[in-house]
Amino acid sequence: MQYETLRLNVSNNVAIIEFTRDEVMNALNTQMRAEILHAVKAAESTARVLVLTGKGRAFCSGQDLGDRASVASTDLERTLRDEYVPMLMAIYNCRIPTISAVNGPAAGAGANLALAADVVIATRSAVFLQAFTRIGLIPDAGGSYFLPRQVGLAKAMGAALFAEPLTADQASAMGMIWESVADEEFAQHWKNRATHLANGPTEAYARVKKIMRSSFENDLEKQLLLEAKLQGECGKTHDFREGVLAFLDKRAANYEGR
Repeated sequence: MQYETLRLNVSNNVAIIEFTRDEVMNALNTQMRAEILHAVKAAESTARVLVLTGKGRAFCSGQDLGDRASVASTDLERTLRDEYVPMLMAIYNCRIPTISAVNGPAAGAGANLALAADVVIATRSAVFLQAFTRIGLIPDAGGSYFLPRQVGLAKAMGAALFAEPLTADQASAMGMIWESVADEEFAQHWKNRATHLANGPTEAYARVKKIMRSSFENDLEKQLLLEAKLQGECGKTHDFREGVLAFLDKRAANYEGR
């Protein structure tokens, strides 16, 4: 598929989706949401790790307020239900590890798009902004789900009500993102992180995602039983056999071989 709002590149088992609407700080419009959904599905079937990042000075500035087709007050529910939900669920449920490499400001729906990934790595000059109340809205695009789980209710409420920008260092310190990296090191750093995951035990990674997320809904006994079930599945995989053999042979594991 030929994309107009993003670029999809797959190399060495790493899929990179780069948003290319840099003239509007990679703001989300109807076409971009559809193309992200398609690109995530394509990447999932061809790579072992997926990276989302932005071209230019921003990661994503949120909803494109100039896209009148999706900002009319009577249309917001439909836009979120029919366009945002499929896109965000594709990222969240992606079978391979996902990284948001936040190269600049991430605001509104753009901030929450970043948080839909498994790991968020931000350049130090980036900021995160829950901008919704500035225009009389509530956090959407998953913000009401991701934020309380990552930073707790008190911090999530403050971020939503005051709509103040958080630096990458602040976001890292409060647990919103995985790490903040110096600007000059950022590009190489996230590529190294992506390569690490691409070379890792994909079968285990998929179950890590499942077991961690399940802990919010399960009591201790149910979680322990799920751990046993998923660990049993891991124990039957090539990844486990190769990991043990590599350990015994004192060599690097080759998780790609079958």
